Amino acid sequence: MAAVLVALLFLPPTAAFTPSFSYFLACGAASNVSSPPLTFVPDAPFLSPAAGVPAVTTSASNAASPLYAAARASGSGFSYRFSDHPDVSGTPNAVRVLRLHFFPFAASNLLSARFSVSVRDAYTVLSSFSPPGDGVVKEYFVPADGSGEFRVAFTPDAGSTAFVSAIELFAAPPELLWRFSVTPVGALGNADISPWSQHALETVYRLNVGGSKVPTANDTLWRTWLPDDAFLLPNSDRLSVVNKTSSPIVYNPSSGFTREVAPDSVYSTQRAMNMIGQEINVTPGPFNLTWTFALPAPEPGSAGADYLVRLHWCDYSVVSSVPGSAVVFNAYIAQALATKDVLSQHLANQPNEAFYLDYAAMAPAAGNLTVSIGTTKPQSEGGMLNGLEIMKLRRADSSSAGSHVRRKKILIGTLSAALGVAVLACALLCLLAALRRRRQAAQPAPEEKESTQLPWSQHTQDGSSWLDMSNPSAAGTTGRLQRMSMQLDISLAEITAATDNFHERNLIGVGGFGNVYRGVLRDGTRVAVKRATRASKQGLPEFQTEIEVLSRIRHRHLVSLIGYCNEQSEMILVYEFMEKGTLRSHLYGSEEPPLSWKQRLEICIGAARGLHYLHTGYSENIIHRDVKSTNILLGDGFIAKVADFGLSRIGPSFGETHVSTAVKGSFGYLDPEYFKTQQLTDRSDVYSFGVVLFEVLCARPVIDQSLERDQINLAEWAVSLQQKGQLDKIADPRIAGQVNVNSLRKFAETAEKCLADYGLDRPSMGDVLWNLEYCLQLQETHVKRDAFEDSGAVATQFPADVVVPRWVPSSTTFLMDDADESMTDTGVANSKAFSQLSAGDGR
Repeated sequence: MAAVLVALLFLPPTAAFTPSFSYFLACGAASNVSSPPLTFVPDAPFLSPAAGVPAVTTSASNAASPLYAAARASGSGFSYRFSDHPDVSGTPNAVRVLRLHFFPFAASNLLSARFSVSVRDAYTVLSSFSPPGDGVVKEYFVPADGSGEFRVAFTPDAGSTAFVSAIELFAAPPELLWRFSVTPVGALGNADISPWSQHALETVYRLNVGGSKVPTANDTLWRTWLPDDAFLLPNSDRLSVVNKTSSPIVYNPSSGFTREVAPDSVYSTQRAMNMIGQEINVTPGPFNLTWTFALPAPEPGSAGADYLVRLHWCDYSVVSSVPGSAVVFNAYIAQALATKDVLSQHLANQPNEAFYLDYAAMAPAAGNLTVSIGTTKPQSEGGMLNGLEIMKLRRADSSSAGSHVRRKKILIGTLSAALGVAVLACALLCLLAALRRRRQAAQPAPEEKESTQLPWSQHTQDGSSWLDMSNPSAAGTTGRLQRMSMQLDISLAEITAATDNFHERNLIGVGGFGNVYRGVLRDGTRVAVKRATRASKQGLPEFQTEIEVLSRIRHRHLVSLIGYCNEQSEMILVYEFMEKGTLRSHLYGSEEPPLSWKQRLEICIGAARGLHYLHTGYSENIIHRDVKSTNILLGDGFIAKVADFGLSRIGPSFGETHVSTAVKGSFGYLDPEYFKTQQLTDRSDVYSFGVVLFEVLCARPVIDQSLERDQINLAEWAVSLQQKGQLDKIADPRIAGQVNVNSLRKFAETAEKCLADYGLDRPSMGDVLWNLEYCLQLQETHVKRDAFEDSGAVATQFPADVVVPRWVPSSTTFLMDDADESMTDTGVANSKAFSQLSAGDGR
């Protein structure tokens, strides 16, 4: 180990990168400032207005660096203009690297400064920004637009000051960004990310995984790489080992891999999974290695943001051409499978050859973005990671007064030709309209008939079907929406009026699709309005599926769709209003009074009836695919209704056993067999519902990272304690004394059966419903019988356990769920009823 460290210390110095053009400005300085390895020059020649923007200074001894002994600051707006050299501006996907240094000091109120920054009059990269007291460097990657000019503007908030300490601007090497295709993960698709190269990126995290801090002097692009220790989940020191190499790193420039993408010092260290520790039982069974990243607060009115995630790898061993041998592992990003068998996806064909993969992920409005690596089989040597970068997408401002200069040129260039075409088209349209009016005047008016079509009918009035759920592809999406019954359509004006223009006081929830508002339609109907937060096709598949499913079916325990709106790039769904909110809000994390045991049973029975109808009550088997406590809503009298059908799928056809589909759902509730095989059945819903049952019993989040490792995942912990007869340790103490022991025991057994490893061993939703109704009967009638009697009363409905060797990733290793699941732990006290449960004797 010592020899390796010595060798690393004497690695050859990183060769400097020479961009085709560059600007390094010391803002407010009167002369050049050396900040190795760069020299910064005075900013005055690039400043606009040239006069009237004062320079503020402090003594060099008080500054964090001589570079930050001065700044340019003003209570009025100012900007910098740079010549964007034409020698590279025409390069496809050409990118400029922009770094803005903000290091405030007491002079001129810089510590209280608040301002916005825009780039090229097209991107607002900072809005109402107040730099931290110890300073910060913001880095952006901005696409070239061919205008020959690059402008950075600073605009102070009212009554405040804008300032900047230093600016770096240079042409990025062509291989740095968009050299390879980007892999979408989670809800994103290829159509969503196709325009990304035309937008800017902001660096959020840049990590040297397994290594120490890499300063700017050791990076060819003068970047800083931080160590990854602070971002690993707790106890990851036992789950991982750090590997290093003293051999030269191999780059293949023809494939787009150079030191400009990431330096030698990043690829020379890596963090790997501690598979040896697992073999000797120092570390637990199958696990993933996970990094968690707090995300910047979303912009006002946004439910989240999109991120480019780049993962760097360098395999120090000989790359094997034999499939399934050597190091085999998967990469996961934002709670979704990103790449299966990573090492089979790259172009390296020798040891120490560097490569990277890019991913596009959508993060929620609140919560963390996670990156994980995990093995695909027990015999694998484990996964590893060398470097990690996370960049936030900064879309062009749609309402920017300047907009893109290139867009202006295109507009001016085509305006003359378009004008002539428009005049000709108008004349032709007028002629056609006149002829049509003549034909209509010659025909008798048809007799008006009252419509008898129900809003939720699956057929049009002429009897033709206007729904096609059998086609899951995005092709034809617009056409299918256009064919939908117009009786479900609600105008944007009516929805705006119903929600008081989507006023914040009417906001009742935030989800992955968008914000949810309460409202009242003109006829007095109280509704819940779910509005997509982006005017794009981001949620179009979920939007379409929700309409198609809920317009087909009606059931007392399924939330009813009142209508939808698809105007002016808006995607809005209107549902019946559920007064009591989500089931989760009544279990934990709010001030709602606790539900009684009978109420909990009735709610679970109602939800089971809704799911049972989905699985069997319609001509086609519908699989919900996202069953969780936040998707079970409660109305008057605590009537439970299943909601959110955006991920639903038609189940297998007659004679088929499953549907093969990409894995979607919520972590903590996700069926591990579905996760492993990507084969979906209705028993996947049964698994998720089993998690909900334990959530109802225990009144705690399904994933709670604040607990000890074996307690983080509720499903795994509850099953283990149920099998030991110790479920009293986590059952909600607030229902102690009101629960019939036999009812409680049958409920726990039903939940456990739902969580069987294999779908074939799980009960159907009909069996689950039968047993829950039996639990309610036991509770209401207080049937007195021996403990073993009710436990086996319906045992024939559950197949016996089948012991089969298996390996699936443990859900505890993800330690992540959506933003609405991060709640505190609930203390549990013992009780007489729970003691009887754990002891196995009835009463």
